Amino acid sequence: MQNDDPIYHDKDEITEMEEPEIPEVLPMMAVRDVVIFNYMIIPLFVGRPASVNAIQEALAGDKLLLLVTQKDSTIDEPGQDDIYKVGMVCMIMRTLKLPDGRLKVLVQALHKAQVKKVVQEVPHFTAKVELFPEEKPTDVSVETEALMRSVREQTEKILSLKGVVSSELMVILNEIEEPGRLADLVVSNLRLKTAESQQVLETIDPIDRLKKVAEFLNKELEVSTMQAKIQSEAKEEMGKTQREYFLREQLQALKKELGDIDDKSEEIEELRLKIEKARMPSNVKKESLKQVKRLEMMHPDASEATIVRTYLDWMLDVPWRKSTKDFLDLKLARQVLDEDHHGLEKVKERILEYLAVRKLNRSTKGPILCFVGPPGVGKTSLGKSIARAMGRKFYRLSLGGMRDEAEIRGHRRTYIGAMPGRIIQGLKIVASNNPVFMMDEIDKVGSDYRGDPSSALLEVLDPEQNFEFTDHYLNQPYDLSRVMFITTANVTDTIPSPLLDRMEVIRLSGYILEEKVVIAQRYLVPRQLQQNGLQEKHFSIDDETLSLMVTNYTKEAGLRNLEREIGKVCRKVARRVAEGGKGPYAVNKRTLNKYLGPPKYQPESEIDVIDQPGLATGLAWTEVGGEILYVEVSLLKGKGRLTLTGQLGDVMKESAQAAMTVCRSRLEKLGKDENYFDEIDVHVHVPAGAIPKDGPSAGVTIVAALYSALVGKKVRQDVAMTGEITLRGRVLPIGGLKEKALAALRAKITTVIIPEQNKTDLVEIPKVLRDQINFVTVKNVDQLLAKIF
Repeated sequence: MQNDDPIYHDKDEITEMEEPEIPEVLPMMAVRDVVIFNYMIIPLFVGRPASVNAIQEALAGDKLLLLVTQKDSTIDEPGQDDIYKVGMVCMIMRTLKLPDGRLKVLVQALHKAQVKKVVQEVPHFTAKVELFPEEKPTDVSVETEALMRSVREQTEKILSLKGVVSSELMVILNEIEEPGRLADLVVSNLRLKTAESQQVLETIDPIDRLKKVAEFLNKELEVSTMQAKIQSEAKEEMGKTQREYFLREQLQALKKELGDIDDKSEEIEELRLKIEKARMPSNVKKESLKQVKRLEMMHPDASEATIVRTYLDWMLDVPWRKSTKDFLDLKLARQVLDEDHHGLEKVKERILEYLAVRKLNRSTKGPILCFVGPPGVGKTSLGKSIARAMGRKFYRLSLGGMRDEAEIRGHRRTYIGAMPGRIIQGLKIVASNNPVFMMDEIDKVGSDYRGDPSSALLEVLDPEQNFEFTDHYLNQPYDLSRVMFITTANVTDTIPSPLLDRMEVIRLSGYILEEKVVIAQRYLVPRQLQQNGLQEKHFSIDDETLSLMVTNYTKEAGLRNLEREIGKVCRKVARRVAEGGKGPYAVNKRTLNKYLGPPKYQPESEIDVIDQPGLATGLAWTEVGGEILYVEVSLLKGKGRLTLTGQLGDVMKESAQAAMTVCRSRLEKLGKDENYFDEIDVHVHVPAGAIPKDGPSAGVTIVAALYSALVGKKVRQDVAMTGEITLRGRVLPIGGLKEKALAALRAKITTVIIPEQNKTDLVEIPKVLRDQINFVTVKNVDQLLAKIF
């Protein structure tokens, strides 16, 4: 229940009314934040079920109910202990049902009453009441008359201080001759605390009630006087500021008339005007005006003046509160992302999730995303596409080779040629405080005696800190929380752990053959046609030829070399067109060699692999995607030595030694005697000896090749494997499964053996890939050996 504002008295309140007969038991309703006095007429908004039930019961009878005040207005369902025992019997004069389901009820107070007993609480309060005896007019003594005059005067002072004095109310106050009724009227119009008003209501004696009101009035008068004084001082201060402004304007006008105003004064006033219009935060505005005052006191030719003027230009150019409006149409954003990039579902889903959250919560902070993947998979172009989908400005910053911390935080103004950092510079260029800000090659940041930029990035890329990023040059906090930061990297190994922890890593593994062909037809070929001045009527290439170009002329996870090869074909066609040829020139698998020459790469499946025991096919992960790795083992008469060749790293050497131990522990299964390994030398070689190789995932491949050589059986050539081994023969999980699977698919391998614990990673493998490759999981070496022969 809420009461309307303001509480008022009808003029008839000072006349005698003929009261209806009040029954002993009445419906009772609790009201909040208001104490009702005799003769008050007040509208109430009723919404609580118990209160509505009480109103309906009263309307069904004689329209009478008891209104009592809650002790705590925050309680929605008060019990009998939560309400005062003294209230007013009121009559319902009018009701109105509102559209939101509440009732608007107009009631008039008739008689003060006390709750003797609560008869029921559900569905509404019903109480047995005892009426207080009606106050009889008494002869007013001199002391009482003085008290009544004092109350009237104090009331008038308080109302005038608050600016709500009403001549009509003062007439009513002066006409009332009864102390009790005067006290009730004053209290109901002065907005005292609920507890204080209730004290007045519960005071039965009229003189005592008026004395209590006088006490409260004295206290209220002191508070109102102090409040008026504070408001007056604030108004005087505001008037002083306005007066100074007008005087300054008049002074400028006089100077202009007299010809005394110079270019410097115009510049200073122009700077002040720009600062006022720039919508800077209060602390930034204060600092800027302070620097303007300094500039005003300097000679125009002083070196310090140039520094201050440059600083002010930066303060004015930085977009403190200038932003672009986000496009929050998820369907349109999805359409834009699909237009610009094929596949990459994981990244697109994450961007659409962010837009959905922005749609529901406009104050959400920008995400910090990190795209990790091989070169050429579309990390940077994806950032541009995200900015287009969101309707934001885009800025790209390359971090590769950056070694100076000042590149991020800026230089202090004490240095000659000082400038803000690249973050603030980028925001100035795009003129928006919520762009998509891409930081390329975050894995290639360096450090030297000038500082560590990756440590400075900790503040920039932390949503809990970057809302008050402080550039050394500006020396004022800037809110970066609305910026959407996207970083890119080829690997995460070189990114410091604290920095990596602040970013949400999304891995882009690379594309399968079918995806590359689709992307080439949809994006790469049209782009190369445009760059080389060709039209579609001059040139055509089919999907089969593009597939051949991918397999025979490129060897990459991304698309850069493929676009170069397409560009090479387009340039040769452009030359023919420029020489007068009309075309069209159709490039197919028969004519491809004429344009690109003989194939640069031969698919692994077509290489003449030695079909004999001791050879196994493994899978390796590199920075540029997955690769096929062959392991060869030869057994020679000797003295038990293990020779490792092929530029193997320490981890891979240890894997070979572990594989040797695993095989030696299975001599009985091999059918060899205990001294067998003392009479032979084992040579393990990994081809492409000029390329360094390392990593733990070749353990199972070395075991398979070694075991194959020992038993004289050939390993299936359509099987590739990856996994780390232990001395007990367990197969441990590995990383980079998708990249390795793509390498297997390029080599036309149909079965890939993986560790059992990597089974959960298969959900990350595209369905197209899972349909073409049979993934077999193994827990130990015994299961591995059962599947490879």
